[in-house]
Amino acid sequence: MPVADLLHSDELTVFHQRIQNILDGRFDLLDEESDTRLCSEKEAPASRSVAMARQLPPPQQQRQQCRSSLFLEEVTRSSNGEFLPLAPASMSELGVRDTDVESIILKFLLNSGPHIGFEIAKHIRVPLSLISGLLRRLKEEKLAAFKQATATGDFLYELTELGIERARRYWEHCTYFGSIPVSLKDYVASVHGQSVRKQNPKLREIQQVLGDLSVPPEMVLRLAQAVNSGLGLFLYGAPGNGKTLMASRLVRAFGETVWIPRALNVGGSIMRLYDPSNHVHQPLTTEDERGVSGVDERWIRIRRPTMVVGGELTLDSFEVRTDQTTGVSEAPIQLKSNCGVLVIDDFGRQRVSPKDILNRWIVPLAQRFDILNLRNGRKFEFPIDQLVVFSTNLEPKALVDEAFLRRIPYKIDVGNPSEDEFRALLKKIAGEWGIKHQDGPVDYLIDKYYRSCQREMRYCHPGDLLHQICTYCNVLETPLEITNQAIDAAVKNYFALL
Repeated sequence: MPVADLLHSDELTVFHQRIQNILDGRFDLLDEESDTRLCSEKEAPASRSVAMARQLPPPQQQRQQCRSSLFLEEVTRSSNGEFLPLAPASMSELGVRDTDVESIILKFLLNSGPHIGFEIAKHIRVPLSLISGLLRRLKEEKLAAFKQATATGDFLYELTELGIERARRYWEHCTYFGSIPVSLKDYVASVHGQSVRKQNPKLREIQQVLGDLSVPPEMVLRLAQAVNSGLGLFLYGAPGNGKTLMASRLVRAFGETVWIPRALNVGGSIMRLYDPSNHVHQPLTTEDERGVSGVDERWIRIRRPTMVVGGELTLDSFEVRTDQTTGVSEAPIQLKSNCGVLVIDDFGRQRVSPKDILNRWIVPLAQRFDILNLRNGRKFEFPIDQLVVFSTNLEPKALVDEAFLRRIPYKIDVGNPSEDEFRALLKKIAGEWGIKHQDGPVDYLIDKYYRSCQREMRYCHPGDLLHQICTYCNVLETPLEITNQAIDAAVKNYFALL
């Protein structure tokens, strides 16, 4: 662009306004366009509410300084090296506009009635000191009134008629009035800070997480390579050999917990990320809390996510879904499973064709980011940082073409157990369940119901048959033991249609 044009360009005007905002201290005037672009690890802001992943500092050096684009901010990890989101020290560090905070406060008072400032702050999960100025402004603008003072110097806030009118306008746009959402930038930084691709688990760690399962050593080694890479994994083979169970266990190799925002502010839209039906809350222990202060309550500590989706999967599951009545969006499964494992189970049996699923995932797997659409037509990018596992008992070549297979570097055939492995597993489970084990009846089982009819063994059979034997013994009120009669009864039920 010529210099003469630059002097009168819109970009220069925006730049001047942004510099003036900085000089005036108005850091809350965020550039929404920059909030919707993908932040690389190098450029993602290490704000006070986010701790970027670096080499783990010694316990005595828990805090380090990092410069963002606007101001110096602190980041921290716990003494064991765990990522920690720190509470914001100012409104600007919230990462959202004042009007967004005002909207949530007014909608809360509209639906819950008068509340003291401390209760408002607790509900939206920010320190009271952070919003005290905003609460005063609401009073000055006659949107809220001080109904009464408390002994602690706080006030009981009640909406005025003007405040009720404005709160209703906010409500018509979006009914959300929970925790103040976290900015997309801070979320992207947290994903980089808790990346599964940086964990690089070793063989001994995979052996540990799969230790109580009967997995051949050669397969454990191949799984360890896939997990160490943090890339895609394709598990295939006959049903009943533990593909889904193994895939679900692999997340334990990446560490126990991660922090995620309860909700995100993406381009002015509110998106729920924390999903109690799929995320398991893991509060800080008393020991953890001794070395931690000032955690941002807008974030929640969960067990590293494992999302397992099967036949119910549709293409809509990968897109942002917005409730037209409430105006609140729900994060798709790839966002909810970030920093964990996403298992697409029973691949090929979904209501949508395998080709459509593969076409949807071919770019995210190759580029490690995804692009989603908001209801206002805007798009935003975010990192794909998870181990994606496709699991199927169908013939892979009938489901996937060569182009897609190249993007999943690890393909593992989960085969049937050998006879020795079958016997060992049956004996192990019988011991754990208190069932008397005898070699004679087990020989009878294998000769009559496997070898003679050429039935293939599965890893699930020992446990399933022993469960039938337990029921048989309990019904007859006989001791728990493996007998020929118990085996006949179990097989008659279990293999009737198999």
